[in-house]
Amino acid sequence: MPNLDQTCLLIRQGIGWRFDNSYIRLPNRFFSLIAPTPVTAPQIVLLNYALAEALGLDPHKLSKAEAAALFSGNILPDGAEPLAQAYAGHQYGHLTMLGDGRAILLGEHVTPAGQRVDIQLKGSGPTPFSRRGDGRAALGPMLREYIISEAMQALGIPTTRSLAVVTTGERVIRESLLPGAVLTRVAASHIRIGTFEYFAMRGDWDGLQALVTYTLRRHDSDLDPEDKPALMLLNRVVERQAALISQWMLVGFIHGVMNTDNISIVGETIDYGPCAFMDNYDPSTVFSSIDHSGRYAYGNQPKIAHWNLARFAEALLPLLSTNESQAITYAESALDRYPALYQAAWLDGMRKKLGLYNQESEDDALINSLLDWMRQHKADYTNTFRALASVVPPMSEIYEDRAFNEWCADWHARRSHQQISDDSCRALMRASNPDIIPRNHQVERALVTAAQGDFAAVNRLVAALANPYDEIPEHLEYRSPPSQQERVSETFCGT
Repeated sequence: MPNLDQTCLLIRQGIGWRFDNSYIRLPNRFFSLIAPTPVTAPQIVLLNYALAEALGLDPHKLSKAEAAALFSGNILPDGAEPLAQAYAGHQYGHLTMLGDGRAILLGEHVTPAGQRVDIQLKGSGPTPFSRRGDGRAALGPMLREYIISEAMQALGIPTTRSLAVVTTGERVIRESLLPGAVLTRVAASHIRIGTFEYFAMRGDWDGLQALVTYTLRRHDSDLDPEDKPALMLLNRVVERQAALISQWMLVGFIHGVMNTDNISIVGETIDYGPCAFMDNYDPSTVFSSIDHSGRYAYGNQPKIAHWNLARFAEALLPLLSTNESQAITYAESALDRYPALYQAAWLDGMRKKLGLYNQESEDDALINSLLDWMRQHKADYTNTFRALASVVPPMSEIYEDRAFNEWCADWHARRSHQQISDDSCRALMRASNPDIIPRNHQVERALVTAAQGDFAAVNRLVAALANPYDEIPEHLEYRSPPSQQERVSETFCGT
C-alpha cells in the first residue's frame, strides 16, 4: 500500500509530464507567480483520454481520486511552475488592464513529437489580477468549453482544447449558488493581442520587444527575426485571423466576446464564454447576454477581427519603425491584406460546401443568393447545406419555394461547368458540411442535467460531436433544430 508521499509522487510524475517552461524565463513583469488554491472535494467528471494520448500522457495510471487531485490543482505535476499571465484588452471597444483572474498556467508540456503546449487550469482560484473576483468557475461554463472546444477540434477548426473537468465540491456565487469546477485547458500558447497591448499601454517598449522576440522564436521560427520582426509577426497574425474567422463563419459559429484579450496570436479559438452555433441563418444573430448592441453578432465577426488586428498594429507601431509615418505605412499595408485574405478563404470554403472544385467570377453572387434566401425563409444553416449534399432533395415546406428551386437550377448549371462526377461533388460537400453541430438547446439540456449530478447527456453529446461529418443513425437526434419551446436566446459568460 503506497503511502501519501508515494501517491503524490505518482500523481506528479507517473503519467508522463515533460515540462520545459520558457514563459517563466521572461522578465517577471510578464506574470505573477501564484499557485492554485486547493479545493475541498475534487471529483473528475470528464477526462479526455484521446487528447492525453496525443500529448504523451497516460492518465490510466491514476485512480479517479488521483486524477481529481491532479486536474483540480490540489497536487501539481512535477516540473510545473504556476503563474498568472499579465495582459490587457479592448473589452467592447474600451482598453482595460486585465490578466489571468481565474486561470493559472502550470507550464509548457513538450509532447513526444516535440510540440510545446501550455497546460492551464481555469477556475483554479484568485490571482493578483482577479480584481476582487473569486478566481473560481462554475461547472456549466467549464463543461460548455469542454464540449464546444472539442467539437471545434473535430470540425477541423484551430482551437484550444480541453483535457479535463473536475468538480470542486464547493459552490460559487453567480446569479445563484452554482457547483464549482476546474477546467484543464491545452493551447499552443496563451499569448493574446491583449498581451502586446499590456506593454504598449504601459509604454514598456523593452517588454514589448522581448514579447515579439519570444513569440517569433516560439511560434514562427521559420521567419527571419533580423528582418523587421514586428512587421513579420503582424503579417503572420493577420493571415491566421483571416483563416480562422472564415472557418467560424463557414460552420455558423459565434464566439460571442471577441475582445482583444480573447484573440490568440497563434490563430486558435480561445475563451469559450457565451459562444454558440447559429440555427436559422441570420447575420444579426447574437446569443451573448452582455452583447446588447450586437457588436459581436455572427455577421460582424469578420470586421471585428479586422478592428482587433488594427489594435494589434497600434501596439506594435513603435517597433515597426522609428519613423512614425513609416510605421503607420507598414501597419496599414499589413492590415490592408486582411479583407482579401478573409474573402478568399471564405469563398474557398463556400465553394467546397457547394461541391465546386473550380473558381468562377459569379460564385460570390451564387453563394450570397442562397444566403439571402436562407435569411428570408429562416432556413437552418447547417441542415440546408447538408441537405444539398444528399441524393434525396431536402424534405421541408420551405424547400418547395420557387426561389429556392430557381437557385438550385443555377447551382446545378454552375456545377456542370466542371468535369467532376456528382458523387465526387457530394463527397466534397459531405466533408465540408457537418451533419451535426453542438446545438445550443442540446448543450443547455446536457448542462442542466450535469448540474444535478447526471453527466450521461454530456458524455453522449461529446461522443457524438467527435464525428461531426459522419451520418451515424444513433446521432440522428443531434441533427434536429430546436422547437420553439427549446430555443436558447441567451448564453452567458460564466464570470
